Amino acid sequence: MSLSELAAKNVRATLAIAMDHNGEHPAIVVADERTELSRLLFRAYSEGLPTARLISFDQMAPEAVKAELEALEAQALVVLVQSSVLRMPEFRTRVELYRRGVKVIEHSNLERMEPHEFEHYVAAMAYDPAYYRGIGHALKARVDVARSAQIESEGETLYYGALEEAKLNIGDFAGLKNVGSQFPIGEVFTEARQLESVHGRTKIYGFADTAFKLNLPPEPITLVIEAGRIVDTVNSTSEFDQVLALIREGEGEVWVRELGFGMNRAFSRERTVADVGAFERVCGVHLSLGARHGVYKKPQLNHRENRYHVDSFVITDRVLLDEAVVYDRGEFLVAPTAS
Repeated sequence: MSLSELAAKNVRATLAIAMDHNGEHPAIVVADERTELSRLLFRAYSEGLPTARLISFDQMAPEAVKAELEALEAQALVVLVQSSVLRMPEFRTRVELYRRGVKVIEHSNLERMEPHEFEHYVAAMAYDPAYYRGIGHALKARVDVARSAQIESEGETLYYGALEEAKLNIGDFAGLKNVGSQFPIGEVFTEARQLESVHGRTKIYGFADTAFKLNLPPEPITLVIEAGRIVDTVNSTSEFDQVLALIREGEGEVWVRELGFGMNRAFSRERTVADVGAFERVCGVHLSLGARHGVYKKPQLNHRENRYHVDSFVITDRVLLDEAVVYDRGEFLVAPTAS
């Protein structure tokens, strides 16, 4: 199967199952055509949505695109394919569309991907509802009642107290106000109820650098964490030191916040893409560094002043919730629930 054929197949599954779009409501695909990957996805969605209004963003004035989107009503679908941000005047695209009850599929930062990464990105667009919904809901159920968590990483262990109620990005929007996401998907995320409960050491194999791209150091970096903050590193690099310095300059210290359980099996330590917004779905564990997190509010942190949310990717051997192993070397060990 060619890459174009795989993209079209994955798009069809996403439209029919994840987005529950059956063609009864209007659809608009807005895409730039500045990169090979954006053009490939534009073709795939054009094929999957044969009656959709197709808009090449580079061939239409932004004000005209905005007017077409503003005319949509609830249950319509918009697909945004963006090499970089598609800017429209005084229009926060996804926010405004959600406010109207419009479904949204967003592909962002495609210009960050190199040609050898296209196959990884397209493969990550596959939608397996039994896996994502079954494992995703089961993992959330375990997280929500866990009194503690442990992340084992090449002989190091990171310890957590009780966790916040988990949030899902698994292509199941039943009961949610907004229907849509940035794709590819596949994530269950939480954080410590008490950030100060996080302590121990863990090893990371990658992080988001100051160019917002995935940085893979030659050797793993060990994070030393006390009372929810990074207090030291082992085997760091100048690029990672620069990230930590920026966070400390802006926020005073480096908090560890999001605990993300990525579920997307198309990504791995060996199968990467440069865009961290896509790669954070990688199967395994990722942590956010910095005080910024829009989902969970903490009394000791003023969310209006928080600036940084830097994803880092853990070498994950096992994850334990309470005393039960829920992840072991690439596989989630929770019994799936009915989707």
